[in-house]
Amino acid sequence: MKAAFIDADGWLVRKHGQHAEGDTFLFRRSGSRVCAVLSDGLGSGIKASVLSTLTATLALRCLEQDLPPDRTASLIMESLPVCSERKIAYATFTLVDADTTGRVRLWEYENPPALLIRDQTPLAVSRTPVPFATGNARHQTLHKSEFQVSPGDRLIFCSDGVTQAGMGSPAFPLGWGAARWTEFTTRALREDPDLSARRLARLTVQEALHRDFDHAKDDISCLNLYFREPRGLLVVTGPPFDPTKDAQLVETFQTFEGKKVICGGTTAQLIARRLDRPVTVDMGAPADGLPPPGRLEGADLVTEGILTLGRVAVLLENHRTFVSQPASPALDLILAFLDADRLRFVVGTRVNEAHQDPNLPLELEIRRNIVKRIVGLLREKFLKEVDLEFI
Repeated sequence: MKAAFIDADGWLVRKHGQHAEGDTFLFRRSGSRVCAVLSDGLGSGIKASVLSTLTATLALRCLEQDLPPDRTASLIMESLPVCSERKIAYATFTLVDADTTGRVRLWEYENPPALLIRDQTPLAVSRTPVPFATGNARHQTLHKSEFQVSPGDRLIFCSDGVTQAGMGSPAFPLGWGAARWTEFTTRALREDPDLSARRLARLTVQEALHRDFDHAKDDISCLNLYFREPRGLLVVTGPPFDPTKDAQLVETFQTFEGKKVICGGTTAQLIARRLDRPVTVDMGAPADGLPPPGRLEGADLVTEGILTLGRVAVLLENHRTFVSQPASPALDLILAFLDADRLRFVVGTRVNEAHQDPNLPLELEIRRNIVKRIVGLLREKFLKEVDLEFI
């Protein structure tokens, strides 16, 4: 397969009335390789959260070290604490090891079987049983699959909170079911073939939650791996330290292939002046307390600089909450980041004296430190490929 980018993301909601998620998913990107784990702990709440977190953390480390799957499964089961009520140590899990050449290895233990979808059509996945022993000598079975994917393929997996959603209701006495989940997923992809991994996972979880009448009867989680050509995004913020490099900044902006974002009024005015294009301010757009966004021909988004970037950093650190935020330039910027795969930040280091006043709030860090925070979050939490350049 032609080298592709792996867009990997997920979504989850906790069981209604609980204060902790009983499902856990983790991703790790290393070069061309992506490892992903979804674990569902026994029960719900804090106990389930401990079980699933331990399982996912250990499984991810074993995946990265290429331990045999049966040994990984045994280590997981032997490491879990025993539930004080049910006297067992138990968590289900799905493990995926994929790279950009299209090679995928999949191991499943008692989670709903993963979906492989190509051209909005589900494909059969051959599964080989692999027995493994636990510390109490009980033999259990792991299912292993190895296959090759093509550009545009999606690998989707979930906890039983999805397939069992609505269980006991008149419409779904036995739950939503794998067949209806598959039908929903393929229909969503037919309606929008370019859905990102994050958006498709969120749609799935929301649909399952709806089957539970918006009061989740179990933890609900869904993960996606989407093999596709990378989407590029250029983020330009701040004028160069040396004014003689202004032309270089504008050339970078003009020649970049992909979407383009400008953060900062001074930066926008610099580019507009050199390109002889007007910058306008959209006073009618929602801003949520931030300076309103602007418009410049050739830019997909224009925002204010330090305040907006600072808000973005805070929201990304609490990345499960930003979806409930009101419309604002910060939310627009986050959505642009998350819909891109490879981001290039070009950060000018000329100091804006207005941001050096010691009486200003601590949140007004200088631009480069805020950008470093954002870049770190995009790399670690969202598996984005990010280049950072200071000029």
